[in-house]
Amino acid sequence: MNYKLIALDVDGTLLNDKHELTPSTAETIQRIAAQGTEFVLCTGRAPLSCIPFMETMGLEGYVITHNGAATVDVKTRDIVHEFAIDAQGLLPYMDYCRRHGVHFDVNTTYGLYVDHLDQMTSEVLAMYHQFMIEPQDMPIWADFKEPIVKLTASGPSDQMERVFAEWSLWNPEFNMLRSGDYFIDLMHPDSSKGNALKQLATSRGLASEEVMAIGNFYNDITMLTFAGLGIAMDNSPAEVKAAAKEVTASNNDEGVRLALEKFCLSETPSA
Repeated sequence: MNYKLIALDVDGTLLNDKHELTPSTAETIQRIAAQGTEFVLCTGRAPLSCIPFMETMGLEGYVITHNGAATVDVKTRDIVHEFAIDAQGLLPYMDYCRRHGVHFDVNTTYGLYVDHLDQMTSEVLAMYHQFMIEPQDMPIWADFKEPIVKLTASGPSDQMERVFAEWSLWNPEFNMLRSGDYFIDLMHPDSSKGNALKQLATSRGLASEEVMAIGNFYNDITMLTFAGLGIAMDNSPAEVKAAAKEVTASNNDEGVRLALEKFCLSETPSA
């Protein structure tokens, strides 16, 4: 199959556990892009946390960010589409986090805001810097004018499991998903990687059969099931593997490169 659009998750998929893009994976992507295939990063990250990887590979086009809540043009940084959520609806979740000592942040397409930036621990600040993010102080809520696309709660996995279980009993006004072992995201009900990828494919006049997607976590399931070929990483949970048509090697074993060579290149480089 000649895949014309390939969507790649970033953390746990494109990058290894050291958050590195290996040179051989980048080279394979560049070879396939040179054949006319379009690549799109489809990630829970913010635009400025993933666009540098596109630029490193010399790719233009788009990035689908915040788990499908915002699509951004790599070259111009223009917001092509965003799903804004009800700011007032977030207040009970924010109150819950404050009462239970759960760290959270509020995201616009390009900004990330936290309570009491001056009191943030070095560990939390290091987490943001690892994802190339510079948090800002939360403005007074009534003065928050930018569209909000996501609220993220973060913490130890056992804490996130408890929070997810409790929030699951609330009215489902948001799309709530686990975007990693340590993260819970609240977004617009229509916001998902699969929906954003479908919109991009439709704008290109592409059928789902012409789309490939590779991912590793629960937030990737919608794009894996939309794509004609959904590929899960070996480091994926069982439910993610079950949603995919194929499974490749782990992110630490260049699973993306191996999958792309298998399905997109007629000849693989010699060892």
